[in-house]
Amino acid sequence: MDPTMEQWAELSQITKDRKIMVFFDCAYQGFASGNAPQDAGAIRMFIEEGHNLALVQSFSKNFGLYGQRVGALSVVTANDAEKAAVESQLKITIRPMYSNPPRHGARIVKTVLSDPRLTNDFIDQCKGMADRINDMRIKLRGTLEEVGSTHSWEHITKQIGMFAYSGLKKDQVLALRDNHHIYCTLDGRISMAVSK
Repeated sequence: MDPTMEQWAELSQITKDRKIMVFFDCAYQGFASGNAPQDAGAIRMFIEEGHNLALVQSFSKNFGLYGQRVGALSVVTANDAEKAAVESQLKITIRPMYSNPPRHGARIVKTVLSDPRLTNDFIDQCKGMADRINDMRIKLRGTLEEVGSTHSWEHITKQIGMFAYSGLKKDQVLALRDNHHIYCTLDGRISMAVSK
């Protein structure tokens, strides 16, 4: 389960008190709540409260750009000198990996997020996908309860986003795979986006 905004506020204070560098991974922005700006609420809070942080974002799934590997790494620093130092280290790290990253997907994302009408369309489409995923969660839980499972499946409908941790153990996952050709990761993580 994702923390509530109140819990994020507590985490913000704890990380600030302990001088912890925060790293956010925002892979499916818009698919959690159905509202992309709202899904970034914790990140905005941490920045407003003066945290230096790193943020990675992927736009592959929420923009339907599979195979394009579109994403961003953003770093919030305390000052210009720190910015220059971080940028220098990132360039040293990135340069041996690739010379010219693909631009097609990045240009699509930039075009959409630079145009208010297209941005609103993007937010609406994320809402549609998030609603569908939530419906799949409700249907999965309901079906499991209807067939007589004695296990509590409440956690399926409390979670948000594209994936759900089913709570299944490795031997249960293997039995599903071997006996019924139902596939998920060995830790029981399932994709709600492909559920029927």
